[in-house]
Amino acid sequence: MDLLWKSRILTLCDAPSSWQYGFQDPATPSMEGIIYFHNYIMFPLIVITILVFWLMYRILFLFTEKENKINAIENFSHHSILEIVWTILPAIVLIFLAIPSFALLYSLDELINPEMTLKVIGHQWYWSYEYSDYAWLYNNDKGLMFDSYMVSTNDLMPGALRLLEVDNRVVLPINTHIRLLVTAADVLHSWAIPSFGIKVDACPGRLTQASLFIKREGLFYGQCSEICGVNHGFMPIAVKTLASDDFLLWIVSKFED
Repeated sequence: MDLLWKSRILTLCDAPSSWQYGFQDPATPSMEGIIYFHNYIMFPLIVITILVFWLMYRILFLFTEKENKINAIENFSHHSILEIVWTILPAIVLIFLAIPSFALLYSLDELINPEMTLKVIGHQWYWSYEYSDYAWLYNNDKGLMFDSYMVSTNDLMPGALRLLEVDNRVVLPINTHIRLLVTAADVLHSWAIPSFGIKVDACPGRLTQASLFIKREGLFYGQCSEICGVNHGFMPIAVKTLASDDFLLWIVSKFED
């Protein structure tokens, strides 16, 4: 029964799976760009690796004292053309590999007229969230606020993911430009969700800004990616994405509570 529930929940959420060696399904343009860049450079890397190992084989096994009786030091000579080629060719390869990364790095830091703001605060060892845009609705200075703790193994519901489920999930709208403001209250933390292609360091006394544009509904899991103390592995992140209308209904329901 547990396996059945687990298989069902894994089809509805984005979380790491056993023996996974690839990326999780992308949910943002940033993650799509990261996967594209990974696939783009994979073929040149394979070719370069094969070439380097072939050269190492030639050097180690064909140019030994047994195979070459000539004194290499006395008969050593320079080859200017060869030296120019093996200097310029790698530089050209690096340029072709770097050009796509420029646009990707720029897009990761670009902030396009955010329609809402989510403030993320890292603690030892849990997360706090603030929806400051709705302060007028809640009649306070910070809007909707809540803490998000990991659900202990003894309290897990059937099919829930161990060490990933939280008591209060973050809820965000899709197709909306979101500004993230990330900070920490005590030590260094890192707010990271693989499907979003985002990993933002939370530094005490510093407010780090990032952008997020989610393209599909779902349930997404992440974890703190900074070694922040003894319970570092026990402060997961769970984000549920909804359509804009459903998100507004959720905001209103939280106000009524």
